[in-house]
Amino acid sequence: MNRTETSLEQQSRRSFVQAGVLGVGGLGLSQMLQLRAQAAARRSNRKTSVILFWLSGGPGHMETWDPKPTAPVEYRGPLDAIPTKVPGVHFGELMPRLAGMMDKLAVLRSVNHGSGDHTKGNHWMLTGFEGPAFNAPDNRQQRHPSMGSAVANVRGANHAGMPAYIGVPHLRGGTDNLFHYAAYLGGGYNPFVVNSDPASDDFAVRNLTLPTGLTRPRLGDRLHLLQSMDKFQRANEHAMANLSQHHQQAFDLLTSSRVRDAFDVDAEDDATRQSYGMHTFGQSALLARRLVERGVTFVTVNCVPWDHHGSSNRYQTEAGARLLIPPLDHAIAGLVTDLETRGLYEDTMIIAMGEFGRTPRMNKYAGRDHWGRTFSVLVGCGGMNMGQVVGRSNARGEHVVHRPISPQDVAATVYHHLGIDGTSTTFHDQLGRPIPLIADGEPIRELL
Repeated sequence: MNRTETSLEQQSRRSFVQAGVLGVGGLGLSQMLQLRAQAAARRSNRKTSVILFWLSGGPGHMETWDPKPTAPVEYRGPLDAIPTKVPGVHFGELMPRLAGMMDKLAVLRSVNHGSGDHTKGNHWMLTGFEGPAFNAPDNRQQRHPSMGSAVANVRGANHAGMPAYIGVPHLRGGTDNLFHYAAYLGGGYNPFVVNSDPASDDFAVRNLTLPTGLTRPRLGDRLHLLQSMDKFQRANEHAMANLSQHHQQAFDLLTSSRVRDAFDVDAEDDATRQSYGMHTFGQSALLARRLVERGVTFVTVNCVPWDHHGSSNRYQTEAGARLLIPPLDHAIAGLVTDLETRGLYEDTMIIAMGEFGRTPRMNKYAGRDHWGRTFSVLVGCGGMNMGQVVGRSNARGEHVVHRPISPQDVAATVYHHLGIDGTSTTFHDQLGRPIPLIADGEPIRELL
C-alpha cells in the first residue's frame, strides 16, 4: 500500500470511528468502499423520485421558514412567527399546517450564492451552476442542464413508457424563469410541460389527445415512416437525433393508457382533493403525487411568481404573502400526508425553493428586494433525517453564521436521493468537453 492509500485509509477509519461505525475487528478501506458501493447500488435500484416546488421570484425567508421575531420591526416585517412541532423552531404565521408537521420536514436556513440577479439565481438553483447575468448578451442561454433534465438522462423514468421529467402546470412565471431545460443534453431530456391548470374545470393535457381522424394504427405508421427516413443523417446530426427522440416520446405519450391515467385528477375522491386545497398549488401537488406514483422520476411544480418588491406593480410583502403562502402551506402539507398514507414518503423527496430570498430590511414600499446572501429551502423525505434545521442566519436574517450551504450542495443532495453520484457523473457539452454533474458540492450530511 502506498503512502496516499495509507493516509486515505487512516482518514477514513478515523471518520468512521468518530461516527461510531467501526466494529471491534475494525473495517478496512476496501471493505468500507465495498459497503459504500453496495449502499449506492441499493439506492439506485429503488424507485426514488423528487417533487420540486419551484417558487420563481424568490419567497421571503422571514415570512416562511426563517422568521426573526426578536428583530427590529423593519427587519421582522408585518407578520408574526409561530412555533412548530419541533421545540425552538418557528415558521411564519401563514404556515400553520407545515408548522404542525415540522417533525416530518427539514429546513436549510443557510443556503447562499451571494447574487440578487434573477437570471443568475434561477440558473444557479435549478442547475447547481452560476448562470449568465440579467444584462449579459447571452442572458437566455442555459449553460448546464437542469436537475430534472440531468435526472431524465441518467436515471430515466421509474416506469417504462412514462416521462422521466414533467412540469406542472407550466414552467412560466416571469422573473427570468428560463432554465428548466436540458441544454447540451439535447431536447429529448427537456420536461414534458402540462400547460393546463389541474384546478380548472376544463383541465386537459392537450398533447395527449390524437387529432380528429388520426387513429393509433395510423399514428404508428407515421412514426415508422419518420424513423426509416434519413437514417444516416439522424445518426450523425445532433438536431435530427433530437427530433427522432421527440417523435418516439410523443408516440409513447399518445398511446399510453398509463400516462393518460396518471393525469386524471378527477379519479381522486373529493376528500383527497380537498386535503390538498382546491387551487392551483394544491391540485398541482396532487397531480405531482399521481405522476410519481405511476413512474415519473422528477416533477417540477411551478405556479406563480414571488417577486414582491412593493413597487412597479409588484405586491407588497404582506399582500403577496397572504395571497401565496397559505395555498403553498396547504398543498405541501396535503402532499406529505398523502405520500405517508400511501407508503411513498420514504422514497419521495419534496423540495421547495426559489432562486434567492428577500432583503432582510423592508424597503420604503413595504416590500423586500432580492437577497442571495442567505435564504431558506424546505426539504421533506421519509428516508432522510427530518425534524431539524440545518444552518443558521444571523439575528436579522442578513447573512450565514453557521453551516453555509451552496446550490451545488442542494443539487448533490437531490442526486444522492435518486442514487446518482454527482461527482463521478460526467456529461459532454456540444464541443465534446467533459462537464461534471457536480463540480464542488456534496450531499448535505445532516439529512443523510
